[in-house]
Amino acid sequence: MRKKQAPHLSTEDGYSTRPQAPSHAKSHNKSKGSTYSAPRPNSKKAGSSVDSPKAYVVEESGELLAYLLTHLSKSRNAIKSMLARGQILVNGKAVTAYNYALKPGMTISIISEKKEEAPPLLGLAILYEDDDIIVVHKDSGLLSVASDKEQEVTAYRQLMTHVRVEHPSNRIFIVHRLDRDTSGVMLFAKREEIQKALQDTWRDTVEERTYIALVEGKVKQSQGTITSYLKESKTLKMYSSPYPNNGQKAITHFKTLEAESEYSLLEVQLETGRKNQIRVHMEELGHPVAGDKKYGARSRGIGRLGLHAKVLAFTHPGTGELMRFESPVPKGFLRPFQKNQPK
Repeated sequence: MRKKQAPHLSTEDGYSTRPQAPSHAKSHNKSKGSTYSAPRPNSKKAGSSVDSPKAYVVEESGELLAYLLTHLSKSRNAIKSMLARGQILVNGKAVTAYNYALKPGMTISIISEKKEEAPPLLGLAILYEDDDIIVVHKDSGLLSVASDKEQEVTAYRQLMTHVRVEHPSNRIFIVHRLDRDTSGVMLFAKREEIQKALQDTWRDTVEERTYIALVEGKVKQSQGTITSYLKESKTLKMYSSPYPNNGQKAITHFKTLEAESEYSLLEVQLETGRKNQIRVHMEELGHPVAGDKKYGARSRGIGRLGLHAKVLAFTHPGTGELMRFESPVPKGFLRPFQKNQPK
């Protein structure tokens, strides 16, 4: 059953600020249909330029950009980048204007240029990329985005470098975040209007947002729903209240997948997405997320926070296509239950 989420949410974290054009997809690890799985080692898919000089003779009047979109197998952004770099010649002269008027008999030449390689991504794998969005798998331990005072490596900074290899004016826009120690699927926008479109219609755009949580102790309920109001303290810790006037309403649905005396494995669906929502609600349930000392965990855990963003399904803001991305459950989450499996 589809669970809707409130707009301007953040799941386990917080939102940033605000996101049409046809999309020319660069897909990584694409599987059947519109479902994508992760993770795999990522390498930059170069928005390749032409391998050798090639000339085209114009047969009818029109504008340069429209002509290039028709005759080159490249995205709009890639062609704009080639124009900006002076790779497009008309009658032997470099032209950068998109609307340059073409007349029959003119010759268009393409100057090939070796693409700069983006540095390898650390703790990050691209699942899918087109002109509008980038979907990634983020490892536990990597910050989504840093504050102005922090200068460490983040998903945001790496992806900004990634898109600027194609053109220095390209940018990345944050749609939602994952906590540093939460792994799994994240979505970024490549244009501000796309970011705004995604965030303003988040309740209707997102079809599924599923987490896997490894929690302490044996959860006896097969499934359940936790509803409360979350508010942040002066120490930046979220706390839960039953009173409507004491915070933002948060609703978390869970289903028990595995349970033994020390740990339970839960599938969690967010109906809202408040900061640290799952972590706070698991503590309230009496079964804090493994490794989450901030919210009541006491065991040694598995060496990381037991929280993973497994599935993100949403309607593409540019194409209207329903897209689903899935990241496998980390092996460490399953290890506590394997000792009980028959050999």
